[in-house]
Amino acid sequence: MKITAVHAYPLRYQEPNDRMMWRHVTLAKVETDAGVVGWGECISQWPEAALAVKLLIEKGFGPLLVGKDPTENGALFRAMKAHNWWYGDTGMANFAVSAVDIALWDLKGKALGLPVHNLLGGKVNDKLRACASTHPSQAEIGDLAKELADHAAAGYTAVKVGFGKAGDANLGVDPRRDISYVKAVREAIGPNVDFMVDIGNKTRWDYASGVRMSRAFEEYGLRWIEDPFPPDQVENYRHLRQSIQTQIGAGERSWDTVQYARLIDQGVADVYLVDPGRANGITGYKEVMELTRVAGLFHNAHSWSSAINTAAALHASATGDNYIVFELKPVPSPLQHELVREPFEQRDGWVEVPDAPGLGVEIDEAVVERYGFTDF
Repeated sequence: MKITAVHAYPLRYQEPNDRMMWRHVTLAKVETDAGVVGWGECISQWPEAALAVKLLIEKGFGPLLVGKDPTENGALFRAMKAHNWWYGDTGMANFAVSAVDIALWDLKGKALGLPVHNLLGGKVNDKLRACASTHPSQAEIGDLAKELADHAAAGYTAVKVGFGKAGDANLGVDPRRDISYVKAVREAIGPNVDFMVDIGNKTRWDYASGVRMSRAFEEYGLRWIEDPFPPDQVENYRHLRQSIQTQIGAGERSWDTVQYARLIDQGVADVYLVDPGRANGITGYKEVMELTRVAGLFHNAHSWSSAINTAAALHASATGDNYIVFELKPVPSPLQHELVREPFEQRDGWVEVPDAPGLGVEIDEAVVERYGFTDF
């Protein structure tokens, strides 16, 4: 079996979980002479990035991969990384690598009749504990707390909220309001639901305010505080970690195993967030998982785009025993619920890991065409 073509599809859609904001991903499709096809994805986010990634996938990696055996995906991953060294091991280059790597794992699993988790060594977990990962939308604290309480009532045993988002929630701006909000959420969801706060890119803590706010939040039992500082503020991370008992999450903006290894060596966090649609695909995700396992730390999938990314993160996460929760969009979303024939849903607080060959998802190509774009 040989690869015959490599295609890329920039998609544009409005996200109901983010106030109908426009979001962008780029899908990769790898075809073979045996008729077996693999699908992958990167979370390119902005329209210019999505279009640039299409060029890199089709014109950069396409000629490199056509004619090769797709089941030798490890060697093909190294070939892509060797090819793109001149124009970057991060950014658009890594988006392209991530999308194609996921597609190659999907393709290999289908060709061999095995699910990706089997190719990665086998499931440690048949299902993963589901977390409702949210962007707040209401104006009043009581209504904001009820949003998360409703998700808990629907079966989620963990909820996560992002501060510093656009809209009326106004979280991450006023410290007193933030503390009142965290208190209200804990009262609304009860003591047995895990609660995580992602401080967010627009919220600016320094070391003193970070310690003060984190200690105030600790009274309400957060599972972790995510990205309290920009990733280059290593000393702030280390000091905060030594000053509080709540776990710290980091890594969302990291691109590859080397960057994660550096963060782990620097002791910045307890939980490392990894997105297979950004950090070298399933291959990169699995490498970071192993780093965290050896260090006695946790990894967690930062997967908040399409069902392809969700599937990739599910398969990888299922093969490790040091995950905490698995994040899902709690409100039906076009690329989660239309793109694949059987969308991922939580049931009684858990999400099942697919056992069908490859990623275990069937892509509706009419949906790919519907959300595709070529300019902006």
